[in-house]
Amino acid sequence: MSTQLLNKWVALTLAGLAVVLSLTTWFSATAVLPDLQVVLGLDASGAAWLTNAVQAGFVLGALVSSVLALSDVLPLTRLMAVASLAAAGFNAVALLDPGAGWVIAARFATGASLALVYPPSLKFIATWFRKGRGFAMGVMVGALTLGSALPHLVRGVGVGFDWQAVLVVSSLASLVAAAIFGLVLREGPDPFGRAAVDLRQIGKVIRDRPVMLANVGYFGHTWEVYAMWAWILVYIGAAQEAGLAVTNASILAFAAIAFGAPGSVLGGLVADRIGRCKTTAIALALSGVSAVLIGVSFDGPVWIFTLVALFWGMTVAADSAQFSAAVTELADQSHVGAALAFQMGVGFAITIVTIWMMPLIAEALGSWRWSFLVLVPGPVLGSWAMLTLRRMPEAAKIAGGRR
Repeated sequence: MSTQLLNKWVALTLAGLAVVLSLTTWFSATAVLPDLQVVLGLDASGAAWLTNAVQAGFVLGALVSSVLALSDVLPLTRLMAVASLAAAGFNAVALLDPGAGWVIAARFATGASLALVYPPSLKFIATWFRKGRGFAMGVMVGALTLGSALPHLVRGVGVGFDWQAVLVVSSLASLVAAAIFGLVLREGPDPFGRAAVDLRQIGKVIRDRPVMLANVGYFGHTWEVYAMWAWILVYIGAAQEAGLAVTNASILAFAAIAFGAPGSVLGGLVADRIGRCKTTAIALALSGVSAVLIGVSFDGPVWIFTLVALFWGMTVAADSAQFSAAVTELADQSHVGAALAFQMGVGFAITIVTIWMMPLIAEALGSWRWSFLVLVPGPVLGSWAMLTLRRMPEAAKIAGGRR
């Protein structure tokens, strides 16, 4: 489809749809984990490896992509199409019943493939949106957030899909995404320049102080967000056991995570108006306060607990896209893809630590009630980094000078 026919709103809609479709492979095993544990004979440790393998694969894939500057060297749509095809194939490996080790390895490869879909998709949409970039990226992250929440909705409404069907459907969805990326989408009217492979690029990113301050803001965000997403259902269940009158824990967990979608879009709209640094600092502060208030409201009343959970879900994701948008504006324009991949590679590595740590903290405290307090330092550090960046002259490049 030609650039003339593919306007930016169509591009945004189709790119967002393709990202959601391809990323269904990320959460497919999570949705049917109890079945896979039985089929593969996994103990609790094996189940944890199955869950974290995609996360770890994404980290390695993103860092390798950054070092090799893959999304700066290769055409974005072709890269995302091939990666979506690979994700579809690796996601389907479990259907062959090859054994637990192979399935875990395939989940790792699925994550590595998705590292060549999601970060490049943000660079792709930036080629269509020079103005309103924060909103466009907010829509993309909002789509990702909805995809993250869907397994909780399926569980909450009690729809009993066969586990093989879930994997088949998610692989087919990723194939459709590959077709959209490869056959329909084209880069926008403001493409970034192509670059040669430069193994020194990581060093250039690390030495670029404005870019690294935006990265530190993102790292503070990732310290909090995936741990909240991963454990909010367990946390609500613990509150139920303590006497909180929650009717359906899975539906509330879905709603809490899904509220991040409108939060991301709203964050993008606000950032384009008042600046990314100010918006991210405010969102980080509000989400950090929410991590405290969820403990305060642990024993009710239930309507207060619910409001806090929903507000936290909205604010914890509201800033996510704006760190990436800032990097597209601050980084060397010939290596934006490498800078985004580095940001996400390190950021997602941090999520592995906090996801692993949360149940240990709860066990040490003897209750889940105050366990989320360990996430508060992330928003504090992130807010400091973004407010520091806002005072730098280079911040005039962000959001058309709105910083």
